[in-house]
Amino acid sequence: MRRFFALLLCGLVLLSTGCAYAAVSSQRGEGDYELFFREADLTGVPGGDALRAEIIHLEEEQRQDPQEVARILLTALLEGPTDETLCSTIPAGTTLLSLELDGSLARVDLSAAYRSLSGISLALADYSIAMTLTQLREIAAVTITVRGQQLAYRDKQTFSERDVLLSSNEDVVSTVTAALYFPDQSGKLVPEERTLDLYEGDTQADAVVRALAAGPLDESLSDALPEGFRVQSIWVEDDICYVNLPSAALEALPEEHTLETGLEALKRSLLSLDAVEAVRFLVDGSFQDTYGTVALPTAAE
Repeated sequence: MRRFFALLLCGLVLLSTGCAYAAVSSQRGEGDYELFFREADLTGVPGGDALRAEIIHLEEEQRQDPQEVARILLTALLEGPTDETLCSTIPAGTTLLSLELDGSLARVDLSAAYRSLSGISLALADYSIAMTLTQLREIAAVTITVRGQQLAYRDKQTFSERDVLLSSNEDVVSTVTAALYFPDQSGKLVPEERTLDLYEGDTQADAVVRALAAGPLDESLSDALPEGFRVQSIWVEDDICYVNLPSAALEALPEEHTLETGLEALKRSLLSLDAVEAVRFLVDGSFQDTYGTVALPTAAE
């Protein structure tokens, strides 16, 4: 998808949005979010940006629930820009049928009008949605369906803001090699060797959690983290990776075995980092013996 999208952008004589995106982001105040639209006149921005952000402000009471924030942002994106120099990448008449957070994955289902898109138009629409939603800390990746069905002519079904080649490779400050663990068809956890990009403000642990949540590249493997799983915060101190889990997510989590497998996959993936010698789990910021019905070791090495 990266090569495909890059070639399409070159064909349109469009370059990186990295500088513009960073500039807009740096001007955001508390409660400000970005909606991504296309330049109305592409010929007027040679060497410029295909997508540009328009700021929307949400009051504090609108920002309490991440899923509701995501729904408000996507609804506003579907309504289109207020700036006349911008236009929507999404067809008129497209409505939001559902938006659910599955851990750090946002599942978006749109009405049939979205199915009219293809090629560069579809790519721009997909990524305007992905870039709008992944600005939320709680969302690492986005899937977009039409009336519950994937678009078969896409070569990619899950999108993250970091995947978009609308940003410059200069935004990558370094990379890290990790082994991400996913279940095979027998349920055994097997490693998938990956080189993960690190961006300004990223930690290696952040990159591992984000990549694990996005799922495996090998289609014979399954998602490791169960539906509803979330990491509230994560940090590394003195070679120990601390993973803070929210008790509020427990009600949405599946049966014990699936959760146990997800925690084991997360632990092994983090331990594959050279900077991590041990993993310790917390619940709501405190060390606990269990997470739901699953035992949490005080130190996983």
